[in-house]
Amino acid sequence: MGLKGHWYRGGTSKCWLFDARDVALHAPTREEIPALLSAAFGAADARQLDGVGGGTSTTSKAAVIWATPGAEADLDYLFAQVGIGDPTVELGSNCGNCATAIALFAVQNGIVPARDGMTKVRMRHVTSGAVLSGAVPTPGGHIPKSGLARVPGSSAAGVPVSLSFHGPWGQNTGALLPTGNAVDQLEVDGKKLTATMVDAGAPAVLLAADQAGVDLSSMTDNLAAQLPDLIAARASAGLIMGLRKPDDPPQNAVPKVGVVAPAGDYTAADGTTISAGSHDVRVRMLSMLAPHPAIGLTSAVAVALAASQPSSVAAAAAGQPSTAGSPRVLRIGTPAGVITAEIITDDTGAVSEVALHRAARHIATADIDVAPAAELSA
Repeated sequence: MGLKGHWYRGGTSKCWLFDARDVALHAPTREEIPALLSAAFGAADARQLDGVGGGTSTTSKAAVIWATPGAEADLDYLFAQVGIGDPTVELGSNCGNCATAIALFAVQNGIVPARDGMTKVRMRHVTSGAVLSGAVPTPGGHIPKSGLARVPGSSAAGVPVSLSFHGPWGQNTGALLPTGNAVDQLEVDGKKLTATMVDAGAPAVLLAADQAGVDLSSMTDNLAAQLPDLIAARASAGLIMGLRKPDDPPQNAVPKVGVVAPAGDYTAADGTTISAGSHDVRVRMLSMLAPHPAIGLTSAVAVALAASQPSSVAAAAAGQPSTAGSPRVLRIGTPAGVITAEIITDDTGAVSEVALHRAARHIATADIDVAPAAELSA
């Protein structure tokens, strides 16, 4: 019997979504899920040739979904970043693009009944406890199959989904700023790099691009010369943020690591010129061990929240936050173009929500031929 999976594009990622009941037929316990996904994706092979993985970090993603009627959220989901040329599966991070797909999946598969107008899907990320919501247009209660919405980084149209990350922040480390500081110094290969470590959307460490030796006037470079330092910065920050112990091996997915610079004209990944007036800050993030072709939504949330903290690396690049209590839109220049993150505050001035506008589309439903879980661990 095959593993039933649903293939979706969410924003600039492709994600395999699995109903937990289907997964339980092959992996009865949660501890068995990583081995099942690794085999299904063909993760041990760098091309993922004998599985459903796409061979890149943005197309080697999965989520397992549990409906939770009557709970705080409509569903729980476990996000998995599947290895490429590496059989490991990391469950510590989250993915906003996949959450966009999950919201559409929930409506299309009846987990959340479609309402007239907009249908809101509340989703709880199991690993961090973070709650997200996705608003899907359902005029007249009609369930959308396609749409005309597009996002930077993909020319394909999809169903528009407004995705919101809700506070409180610090779900992974206990604080928005895990060290209590807006800036810290990281020791990387004998150099000191100024960094902002933030836990919002996902744990992330942001470095000043000029200090890290990254020129963001062009985002076509593969950053081969800078990758060792950026990966080392992630490993160092993971220790400082309490995301791993000294004896634990560094993770490739968390914390997210990226570089930021003030707005300026730059060349996007497709060769087009993005003008300085179109954005507030330029950002390049790593995805696993390579530059991200756009930006993950959890990273966009991290950048937005970091920019709201005076004196942070992101605030220095983007300017100081707006007056407390008023919404602020941060325009983020990425390799794929400019995306916006709306920072919404409550009456006390605390950030209550970060909203982004995305698109999603169902690609296929399939039975994946995977060896039984017992054989995977043999």
